[in-house]
Amino acid sequence: MTWWDADDDEDEPEFDESSVRVRPNRRGSRPRTKVRPEHADAREGVVLGVDRGRYTVLVDENGDDEHTITAARASELRRKSVVTGDHVDLVGDTTGEAGTLARIVRVRERSTLLRRSADDTDEVERVIVANADQMLIVVAAANPEPRIRLVDRYLVAAYDARIQPILCITKTDLADPSTFLENFAGLDLPIVRSRSDEMPIELITAELVGHRTVFVGHSGVGKSTLVNALVPGADRATGVVNTVTGRGRHTSSSTVSLRLESPAGRGWVIDTPGVRSFGLGHVDPSNILGAFSDLARVAENCPRGCTHLADAPDCAIIEAVQAGELGDTGRARLDSLQRLLETFH
Repeated sequence: MTWWDADDDEDEPEFDESSVRVRPNRRGSRPRTKVRPEHADAREGVVLGVDRGRYTVLVDENGDDEHTITAARASELRRKSVVTGDHVDLVGDTTGEAGTLARIVRVRERSTLLRRSADDTDEVERVIVANADQMLIVVAAANPEPRIRLVDRYLVAAYDARIQPILCITKTDLADPSTFLENFAGLDLPIVRSRSDEMPIELITAELVGHRTVFVGHSGVGKSTLVNALVPGADRATGVVNTVTGRGRHTSSSTVSLRLESPAGRGWVIDTPGVRSFGLGHVDPSNILGAFSDLARVAENCPRGCTHLADAPDCAIIEAVQAGELGDTGRARLDSLQRLLETFH
């Protein structure tokens, strides 16, 4: 008998798997899960501005403990945009003391979202501001010359976002804007006129109290000058118009919310960088008709797929205007609707 045939192995130690020690894998030792903390103790705030990955957030708006804090976006929100105007939930240090940093862990549902694209063929949207309920479109009567098509695009974006537009035309001491304003006669569009030497601050303030109003406009039209007059201490950079190109220089580099204080009440002024183009690649044209409620009701009798443009066959709106059924302003409103719809063609 050889040694390997022997049954006597009592001198051999007995092993089992429980005694084996394996070094854990740092990358795969913990099971992945989609369960996230509920953060039931999170505080709500509103984003006032964004700067290089840091968010200025107002906590307890209009409350006894109102203050601003600096926050960063939590890792679980890395694919979720956080923009000026967003209502967010915060955890961590929300005292706002120097050197502290809170975390944004949730973005609450947005009531409105103002967007633009690089051009009309680009469907990638660029979010400008969330939860604004008004848009103040600032246009100069001259220097630089007003651009009807750019104003049309602002209006389309406002109607698409279901934001009430207001038109403020500046520098009326340099040129009479009456001819320009005739293009918008068919719209339910409040219009404010302003001179370089006399801005109607009280009138504009009355339109802004109780609202979150986003200011948009071509560079050089006086938007930042108007913001500084409405919000003393805002210190938004202002520029001049190039005498050769007729274009303004970009001065505001970021979107920021500024509190408006007045005897009539409070509001929010949301200043945005000046733009020379406003792409509408993300906009659904059907949303534009919805802004013309009286015409939308008539359009229910239009053929399926009706464009409502001048060459549209059997368009109920065109027929109603020609028959005089929409009153004195019917033709002007149809012209305005068609001009806005033509931005997509």
